[in-house]
Amino acid sequence: MAHSLHIKYVLMADIELNDADLVRQIGLGDPEAEGELFRRMAPRIRLYGLRHLRDSHGADDLTQQVLITSLEALRAGRLREPEKLASFVLGTCRMTVLDLRRGAQRKERLLEQFGADLYGSPQSFLPSLDHDRLTRCVQNLKERERAVVVLTFYDEQTAADVGSSLGVSEANVRVIRHRAIHQLRDCLGVTL
Repeated sequence: MAHSLHIKYVLMADIELNDADLVRQIGLGDPEAEGELFRRMAPRIRLYGLRHLRDSHGADDLTQQVLITSLEALRAGRLREPEKLASFVLGTCRMTVLDLRRGAQRKERLLEQFGADLYGSPQSFLPSLDHDRLTRCVQNLKERERAVVVLTFYDEQTAADVGSSLGVSEANVRVIRHRAIHQLRDCLGVTL
């Protein structure tokens, strides 16, 4: 029997399974099929997370959470239409992001309601911002650094979008943004 399983894995490695067959193999407990699910879906889930959460760490957490949730559902045979695997995973992404947002909103409401009791006045632990000074500091940045800061924090664009707009790589955008933030901190006299 072990020999026939080995032959099955060798054959599966040469033939890419369609989504329905992949779901069936996962339902049978095939670890190779589970690995294939991760290879196929992880990049899609992470991209969804980056678009909707706008945070690399949040996207990584979303990827892990959605893959685990999806895998548990597939192992239990809860996907009625196996050919709709991608739709199922996308729906799981949507529901997970909604849950994350609801949780964040709930935390905000609780902080508004009970934060003063826990921390005193909200103004007591939040630093004040000198808008005029910040404006001067941003204006003192070089043109490209200023553009990266404005596109990132005002227009809420991703590093890839900013890079595309400015004709630089995504990695270069991150470096420019990091340096610009450091300069702004120095200009504002902020210490960490």
